[in-house]
Amino acid sequence: MTKGPVRLDVTVSYAAPRAGVPSAVSFRKWVAAALKSRIREADLAIRIVDAREGRALNRHYRGKDYATNVLSFPADLPEGVKMPLLGDLVICAPVVAREAKEQGKPAAAHYAHLTVHGVLHLLGWDHDDDKEAEAMEQLEREILAGLGLPDPYAEE
Repeated sequence: MTKGPVRLDVTVSYAAPRAGVPSAVSFRKWVAAALKSRIREADLAIRIVDAREGRALNRHYRGKDYATNVLSFPADLPEGVKMPLLGDLVICAPVVAREAKEQGKPAAAHYAHLTVHGVLHLLGWDHDDDKEAEAMEQLEREILAGLGLPDPYAEE
Protein backbone atom coordinates (compact mmCIF):
# COMPACT_ATOMS: atom_id res chain seq x y z
CA MET A 1 0.00 0.00 0.00
CA THR A 2 1.34 3.39 -0.96
CA LYS A 3 0.54 6.63 0.82
CA GLY A 4 0.37 10.16 -0.46
CA PRO A 5 -0.93 11.61 -3.69
CA VAL A 6 -0.86 9.67 -6.91
CA ARG A 7 0.72 11.40 -9.91
CA LEU A 8 -1.54 10.40 -12.72
CA ASP A 9 -1.36 11.25 -16.41
CA VAL A 10 -4.37 9.91 -18.30
CA THR A 11 -4.78 10.78 -21.96
CA VAL A 12 -8.23 10.14 -23.38
CA SER A 13 -8.78 10.17 -27.13
CA TYR A 14 -12.13 9.84 -28.83
CA ALA A 15 -12.18 7.95 -32.15
CA ALA A 16 -15.95 7.42 -31.96
CA PRO A 17 -18.92 9.78 -31.63
CA ARG A 18 -18.93 11.48 -28.21
CA ALA A 19 -22.69 11.17 -27.62
CA GLY A 20 -23.27 9.19 -24.43
CA VAL A 21 -19.53 8.81 -23.76
CA PRO A 22 -18.21 10.20 -20.46
CA SER A 23 -15.74 13.07 -20.31
CA ALA A 24 -12.00 12.67 -19.81
CA VAL A 25 -12.52 13.97 -16.25
CA SER A 26 -14.73 10.96 -15.47
CA PHE A 27 -12.24 8.48 -16.92
CA ARG A 28 -9.46 10.10 -14.88
CA LYS A 29 -11.53 9.79 -11.68
CA TRP A 30 -12.19 6.10 -12.33
CA VAL A 31 -8.53 5.39 -13.10
CA ALA A 32 -7.48 7.20 -9.92
CA ALA A 33 -9.90 5.09 -7.87
CA ALA A 34 -8.53 1.86 -9.37
CA LEU A 35 -4.95 2.93 -8.66
CA LYS A 36 -5.55 4.34 -5.18
CA SER A 37 -3.25 2.73 -2.61
CA ARG A 38 -1.74 0.52 -5.31
CA ILE A 39 0.81 2.67 -7.14
CA ARG A 40 1.97 6.26 -6.76
CA GLU A 41 2.68 7.23 -10.35
CA ALA A 42 1.08 6.17 -13.62
CA ASP A 43 0.79 7.24 -17.24
CA LEU A 44 -1.82 5.60 -19.41
CA ALA A 45 -3.90 6.24 -22.48
CA ILE A 46 -7.57 5.47 -23.02
CA ARG A 47 -8.90 5.38 -26.56
CA ILE A 48 -12.65 5.32 -27.17
CA VAL A 49 -13.31 3.52 -30.45
CA ASP A 50 -16.15 2.55 -32.77
CA ALA A 51 -17.15 -1.05 -33.50
CA ARG A 52 -14.99 -1.28 -36.63
CA GLU A 53 -11.77 -0.35 -34.83
CA GLY A 54 -12.72 -2.38 -31.76
CA ARG A 55 -13.27 -5.45 -33.92
CA ALA A 56 -10.01 -4.96 -35.84
CA LEU A 57 -7.99 -4.63 -32.62
CA ASN A 58 -9.65 -7.63 -30.97
CA ARG A 59 -9.06 -9.72 -34.10
CA HIS A 60 -5.41 -8.65 -34.40
CA TYR A 61 -4.41 -8.97 -30.74
CA ARG A 62 -6.72 -11.68 -29.42
CA GLY A 63 -7.73 -13.61 -32.54
CA LYS A 64 -11.42 -12.92 -31.87
CA ASP A 65 -13.40 -11.48 -34.77
CA TYR A 66 -15.81 -9.20 -32.92
CA ALA A 67 -15.72 -5.91 -31.07
CA THR A 68 -15.36 -6.34 -27.31
CA ASN A 69 -16.05 -3.84 -24.53
CA VAL A 70 -12.51 -3.21 -23.25
CA LEU A 71 -9.01 -4.24 -24.28
CA SER A 72 -5.99 -3.74 -22.03
CA PHE A 73 -2.47 -3.37 -23.35
CA PRO A 74 0.04 -3.34 -20.47
CA ALA A 75 3.27 -1.46 -21.15
CA ASP A 76 6.09 -3.80 -22.09
CA LEU A 77 9.13 -1.96 -20.78
CA PRO A 78 12.64 -3.37 -21.18
CA GLU A 79 14.22 -4.86 -18.08
CA GLY A 80 15.69 -2.19 -15.82
CA VAL A 81 13.68 0.67 -17.35
CA LYS A 82 11.75 2.42 -14.60
CA MET A 83 8.94 4.55 -15.99
CA PRO A 84 5.42 5.16 -14.76
CA LEU A 85 4.01 3.97 -18.10
CA LEU A 86 1.17 1.60 -17.23
CA GLY A 87 -0.25 0.91 -20.70
CA ASP A 88 -3.30 1.56 -22.83
CA LEU A 89 -7.00 0.82 -22.63
CA VAL A 90 -9.29 0.64 -25.64
CA ILE A 91 -12.99 0.94 -24.89
CA CYS A 92 -15.54 0.28 -27.63
CA ALA A 93 -18.37 2.82 -27.25
CA PRO A 94 -21.11 0.95 -29.18
CA VAL A 95 -20.46 -2.27 -27.26
CA VAL A 96 -20.56 -0.45 -23.92
CA ALA A 97 -23.82 1.30 -24.87
CA ARG A 98 -25.42 -1.99 -25.99
CA GLU A 99 -24.30 -3.89 -22.89
CA ALA A 100 -25.48 -1.14 -20.53
CA LYS A 101 -28.90 -1.17 -22.19
CA GLU A 102 -29.12 -4.99 -22.12
CA GLN A 103 -28.05 -5.06 -18.45
CA GLY A 104 -30.40 -2.22 -17.46
CA LYS A 105 -27.65 -0.03 -16.01
CA PRO A 106 -26.59 3.55 -16.66
CA ALA A 107 -23.96 3.79 -19.38
CA ALA A 108 -21.69 5.87 -17.11
CA ALA A 109 -21.69 3.12 -14.47
CA HIS A 110 -20.75 0.55 -17.11
CA TYR A 111 -17.94 2.79 -18.42
CA ALA A 112 -16.70 3.18 -14.83
CA HIS A 113 -16.72 -0.59 -14.32
CA LEU A 114 -14.91 -1.33 -17.57
CA THR A 115 -12.32 1.38 -16.87
CA VAL A 116 -11.61 -0.07 -13.41
CA HIS A 117 -11.57 -3.60 -14.88
CA GLY A 118 -9.12 -2.55 -17.60
CA VAL A 119 -6.83 -0.72 -15.16
CA LEU A 120 -6.70 -3.80 -12.94
CA HIS A 121 -5.60 -5.81 -15.99
CA LEU A 122 -2.84 -3.23 -16.57
CA LEU A 123 -1.76 -3.83 -12.97
CA GLY A 124 -1.51 -7.58 -13.59
CA TRP A 125 -4.87 -8.80 -12.34
CA ASP A 126 -6.58 -11.46 -14.42
CA HIS A 127 -9.57 -13.79 -14.45
CA ASP A 128 -8.19 -16.89 -16.11
CA ASP A 129 -9.63 -19.22 -13.47
CA ASP A 130 -12.49 -19.06 -10.96
CA LYS A 131 -10.29 -18.09 -8.00
CA GLU A 132 -8.62 -15.22 -9.90
CA ALA A 133 -11.97 -14.08 -11.31
CA GLU A 134 -13.56 -14.04 -7.85
CA ALA A 135 -10.69 -11.99 -6.37
CA MET A 136 -10.67 -9.52 -9.26
CA GLU A 137 -14.46 -9.10 -9.20
CA GLN A 138 -14.39 -8.46 -5.43
CA LEU A 139 -11.75 -5.77 -5.88
CA GLU A 140 -13.81 -4.19 -8.66
CA ARG A 141 -16.87 -4.17 -6.37
CA GLU A 142 -14.88 -2.44 -3.60
CA ILE A 143 -13.43 0.21 -5.94
CA LEU A 144 -16.81 0.94 -7.52
CA ALA A 145 -18.53 1.07 -4.11
CA GLY A 146 -15.94 3.68 -3.11
CA LEU A 147 -17.17 5.70 -6.09
CA GLY A 148 -20.79 5.27 -4.98
CA LEU A 149 -21.55 2.83 -7.78
CA PRO A 150 -23.46 -0.45 -7.45
CA ASP A 151 -22.07 -3.97 -7.73
CA PRO A 152 -21.61 -4.56 -11.48
CA TYR A 153 -21.97 -8.31 -10.99
CA ALA A 154 -25.23 -8.23 -9.00
CA GLU A 155 -28.06 -10.13 -10.61
CA GLU A 156 -31.05 -7.92 -11.29
